[in-house]
Amino acid sequence: MHYSHTIKISSLKYSYRKETASPVLNGINLIAGENEYILLCGASGSGKSTLCRTLNGLIPHFYGGSIEGYVRIAGVVTTIRTVGDMLELVGMVFQNPEAQLFCSTAAHEIAFGLESLGLAPSEIKSRVTRAAEKLSIEDLLYRNPHTLSDGEKQLVAIAAATALSPKLIVLDEPYANLDPSNVQRVRCALKEIRNQGVCIVIAEHRLHYTLPDVDRVTVIHDGCIVIDSPPALLLPHHVKEYGLEFPLYEPWEDKIEISAPPPIAEMVLSAENIFFSKNGSPLLKDISFTLRKGECVAFLGANGAGKTTLLKHINGLYRPDKGKITLMGFDTSQKKIPELARYAGIAFQNPDNQFFRLNVLEEISAGAVALNCYDEKWIKKLIDLFNLEKLLKRAPYRLSGGEKKRVAFASALASKPAVLALDEPTAGQDARFRHSLSAFLSELAINGVSIILATHDILFAKQNAHRFLLMSKGKIISEGTPGKVISDKTAMRLAGLLPAERMKDDV
Repeated sequence: MHYSHTIKISSLKYSYRKETASPVLNGINLIAGENEYILLCGASGSGKSTLCRTLNGLIPHFYGGSIEGYVRIAGVVTTIRTVGDMLELVGMVFQNPEAQLFCSTAAHEIAFGLESLGLAPSEIKSRVTRAAEKLSIEDLLYRNPHTLSDGEKQLVAIAAATALSPKLIVLDEPYANLDPSNVQRVRCALKEIRNQGVCIVIAEHRLHYTLPDVDRVTVIHDGCIVIDSPPALLLPHHVKEYGLEFPLYEPWEDKIEISAPPPIAEMVLSAENIFFSKNGSPLLKDISFTLRKGECVAFLGANGAGKTTLLKHINGLYRPDKGKITLMGFDTSQKKIPELARYAGIAFQNPDNQFFRLNVLEEISAGAVALNCYDEKWIKKLIDLFNLEKLLKRAPYRLSGGEKKRVAFASALASKPAVLALDEPTAGQDARFRHSLSAFLSELAINGVSIILATHDILFAKQNAHRFLLMSKGKIISEGTPGKVISDKTAMRLAGLLPAERMKDDV
């Protein structure tokens, strides 16, 4: 069948059931041809993820709601074809990779869609191999996806989408969970795919990774397309007006150092010679660190370095095989998880795993109520800070990825913990929120809250942390002030953070 455009969207309006007073998408018109590479950007909650879901028919077939106008993909109207029918046309990579991973191995995960298309076993095997090679994940093929880090899960999901050889690939915040090295893997793979005539739509906040690659920048604001132009025509005032973050400079070029808190500050957390294995695989190897009152420490490292695993030891979700963790003066092995939650609040990388209430207000308040430390004024302050007022009656699962993160942050802080740990806090967040979060973290530290940031976002870490702990393969390989660790080029390269972050060939 001949078709003139890969994407043709006309007068598209959409509302999720009756949860919102106004449409999430309000009069979208968009046309894209074969081989076009489009960056879809805008502030958190602007409608990016919703628009992505219309491209393969998830909206309206799965999400329901009210829809007007039409979406055509390679000549096919999505509203009259099932999501399964669209599989061969549209490869979709969600913001939360766990939402699309359910097989026993990564290889089976990549093969699943191909099997649904009825391809021959030899062709399926060939495509799985090529997709894995393209993203350099051959070593993950026979591992259970649910044992992988979030970044590794994302790579598997991208491989599964690209293996389908669709007419269109849609990626919703694909770089949010990836370290710089893996971002480069994906960027190179997408360039190759685009050169084969595939149309690509990527929704992303991290403009410094995307602008060098794309043909067009489509900015969404309040459900409307407000800019649709080549990257070179995206102006600084556009960036400020629509909550974007412009790619300015490499994080190590800023020489400003944050002073460490006084060494006499009270010790609130210490880890001594921590070893931990899961399913026979050693994940933490002789980890030791300290955290003082009012100090902010950043755990930096590539996907799979052990950052999230280490965080799970702080509130007792994991217990060390060897070693000892002391929190507020007591051995965490002697306390149950609910007791530890009073002292350590943690917001993990995937907020969906933490939600269990019917609406946002209940979700934020639940922990504080259970721990008998509910403070209405404090909850109100968190709601204002994280801009959640309009979301309080909505189900947490129905929110955008960025909105879910903000709810998780508020929930972690609701009980006024002594230690706040944030896992990839900037993933899926726009520039305005990053700025607000930095200011709030500074306020918390001044008031004596100790903070841990587990991240591969070097710039955000440098703006907020007093100390860096650089991790690689379950070990701490460098420790000190941000300037000291960043200047340790051997350790940075070993951690997979240095060469890809510079991207000198792309700018």
